[in-house]
Amino acid sequence: MPLIYIVEDDAAIRTELAQVLRRNGYETAACEVFDTVVDDIVAADPDLVLLDLTLPGTDGQFVCRDLRARSEVPIIVLTSRTTEIDEVMSMTMGADDFVPKPYSSRVLVARIQALLRRMSAVPERNVLSHNGLELDCSRSTASANGQQVELTKNEMRILSLLMRHAGTIVSREAIMRDLWDSDAFIDDNTLTVNINRLRNTLERIGVTGYLATHRGRGYSV
Repeated sequence: MPLIYIVEDDAAIRTELAQVLRRNGYETAACEVFDTVVDDIVAADPDLVLLDLTLPGTDGQFVCRDLRARSEVPIIVLTSRTTEIDEVMSMTMGADDFVPKPYSSRVLVARIQALLRRMSAVPERNVLSHNGLELDCSRSTASANGQQVELTKNEMRILSLLMRHAGTIVSREAIMRDLWDSDAFIDDNTLTVNINRLRNTLERIGVTGYLATHRGRGYSV
């Protein structure tokens, strides 16, 4: 039974969402404090997250960004903040869908079902190899030195882009467009953080110095 994690500070809405989801065959979990919300979601290991934007002490868009850097879990933003900039920012930060409040229970459940179907679809095996590193895009794993490591969604997309353009420099702007479908509204430091996380992940399988930084130009492998 899929587990849906609810991030919503309004207790009445949180209870209503849980009831709707359980009636439709889902398990639910939710947080009631929000200072460690990303850690709590990762620990719960849900199949999908419903995320409000207006949260005490933080903003749902920051939660979305930080969660996406650590997990590939599908994220549906469910919010009363329905301006175009809120929707653009949410999708830029890594959300998979955006549903405005007030919401239709039937529409929300249909969106959840559709997103879970897409995520469970098994893609054809797509393997890239370069300089002793093998990237399995369908499984989101990197292998080298007889070892294998699982990559986050962002790590996989960055490494895939660089390996597909091996021997050439890929600009920071091109990488940001590939990651977030836009090079606008992105803190430049966010890409640096993702690159450093990828380097750290590759070091776990003994791959060091694989990503080269070209100051003012971009990255290459």
